[in-house]
Amino acid sequence: MIATTILGVSVLAQIAIFLVDVLFSLYIGAVLLRLLLGFARANFHNPLSQFLVKVTNPVLIPMRRYIPAIGSIDTSAVVLAFGLMLIKTSLLLLLSTGNLHFPASIFLALGELIKTIIWVYIFALIIQAIISWVGNTQGNPLIPLVNSLTNPLLRPIRKVVPLIGMMDLSPMVAILGLNILLIIVNNIF
Repeated sequence: MIATTILGVSVLAQIAIFLVDVLFSLYIGAVLLRLLLGFARANFHNPLSQFLVKVTNPVLIPMRRYIPAIGSIDTSAVVLAFGLMLIKTSLLLLLSTGNLHFPASIFLALGELIKTIIWVYIFALIIQAIISWVGNTQGNPLIPLVNSLTNPLLRPIRKVVPLIGMMDLSPMVAILGLNILLIIVNNIF
C-alpha cells in the first residue's frame, strides 16, 4: 500500500484533490462563460458559443423548468455555478482536511465564484490585448466573443480614459481595477 504523505495528505488524496479541482473548475468555467456571454448579449451562433451551449444545456435546460430567469440574468446558470462551486469546495475540504464544514463551504464557495468571475474578465482582457498585437485576425471566432464579453466593462472606462495616440489604455485600467477588486475579495473571503 502506498502510504506516502506530503504535508499530511496522501498521494491518492492529492490526485483526488487535483482531479476534483480541475474537472469542477472546467465545468464551472463553461457555465460562467455562458452566463457572462448571455449577459453581454454575445452572438450565440458563434462556434465557441455553440460549444458552451452544448456542454451546459444537459444540466441547464431541466433547471430552467424550475428556476426562471430574472431579467437578463440566467438564474439557473447562477444557481448551477454556485451549486457546483459548493460541491467542489466541500469535496476539497473533505479530501484535504478529512472534515466537512458546511457553513464554511458556503462562504468559501461564494468567494471562489466571485474570484472566478473576476479571473474570467482578466483573462479575457489579456487575450484581447494579445490578439490586438497579432494583427490580421479575420475569421477567428474567439475575437467577437472576447469583444462582446469585455465591451460592457471597457465602455465606461473608455469614456474617462482617452486614447493616447493610437493606444487604448482602457484594458490596462480595467485589469488594474479587477486586480484591486480581487485583493478586496481575497481579504473578505
